[in-house]
Order: sequence, then structure tokens, then C-alpha cells
Amino acid sequence: MQVLPSIYVAPSPLGGRGVFTSKAIKEGTPIEISPVIVLPEKDVPHIKATKLHDYYFIWGKKDKKCAIILGYGSIYNHSYHPNAEYVPDFKGKTLDFFALHDIKAGEEITVNYSGDPEGENKFWFKVK
Repeated sequence: MQVLPSIYVAPSPLGGRGVFTSKAIKEGTPIEISPVIVLPEKDVPHIKATKLHDYYFIWGKKDKKCAIILGYGSIYNHSYHPNAEYVPDFKGKTLDFFALHDIKAGEEITVNYSGDPEGENKFWFKVK
């Protein structure tokens, strides 16, 4: 797993924990390459019945599988105006996080959970 040495987990004003950076990150910089554990489609209902429901990602070219993201991957908070994005690497079994624009030291790193930085999907939780 590759992670910028400046990122860390701390309490978030968005709720729970979040991922922050202690040093500025330039636009386009890889933030984290998170390995994933891929689960088959038949396991998705079981995941949805557990606390992991709030942390798993839809996975695969047809969105039929799910994945548990290791590292900080499942701790990045959602924003409709994110400063980072994630890109799945299905072959390499990683979820790769990149800065969408410059991120200041001390800033929380956020992604849009819809997978599209401009997506406006509604979610099961209240968006702050």
C-alpha cells in the first residue's frame, strides 16, 4: 500500500473520523493506493446486513461485486464538492486516490461517494 506520509486519521466535523493532510498536496498527486479485498456478488447481501454496509464499495466492471478497502480507503468522508477522487484498478485490485486540486495542510481530504466527483447521488446518510 502506498500512502503519502502526510495523511492521518482524526475526528471530522463531517462526522466520525476523516482523513486529513499535515502537508499541502498538489493537484493530481496520488494520495493513497489502497489494496482491496474483493467479495463475490453472493456476499453483497451479507455485507449489507452488517456494520460493513457503511464502508464497502461496489466493485467490478458490472458493479456486481463488492470490495473492502484497506488502508484509509474506507475512512475518507463524502462531499458533493470533493478535493480528491478515487479510481478503481480492477486488475490490480486497488482503489487509487488522487488530489482533484491543491489541498492545503490541515484540510480534510474528501471524495464523492458516487464515484463521480460531480455526482449528485442521494445516500442513506445525511450529507453535511
